[in-house]
Amino acid sequence: MSMSKSVTTGLVILLVLHGLVHLMGFVAYWPLQEVPELAYKTVFLGGALELGETGTRLYSVLWVLAAAGFVAAGVAVLAGRTWGRALLLAVTLLSLALTVLDWSAAFRGVIINIVILAILLFGPQLSRRFRQTGR
Repeated sequence: MSMSKSVTTGLVILLVLHGLVHLMGFVAYWPLQEVPELAYKTVFLGGALELGETGTRLYSVLWVLAAAGFVAAGVAVLAGRTWGRALLLAVTLLSLALTVLDWSAAFRGVIINIVILAILLFGPQLSRRFRQTGR
């Protein structure tokens, strides 16, 4: 397996796993079940934003959308589809917004989203450098 294919496979695994973790947000914020890591609440941004019960359900639906988006982006990247990059950027920004809203519980997601954004921004340049140097 080449370096490029290994990196792509690793990225796809990260995207799918990150997407599946987003399903916990749906389950917790709908709420369908208690999720210890994501306690049900209707107040976000450290108490500055009250969404109410209906708003929190909408918030939970956005978590499902992010989950589906990450899985779809992973499949698109694996299949070499050019639109996968645009989808990945959009879903990562959505995920970043969702995780920032509940920073105290979802800060790990913020970090993962920043890593994905860094890969999107800097990955192509690094890939070109490796090809140019023959590594």
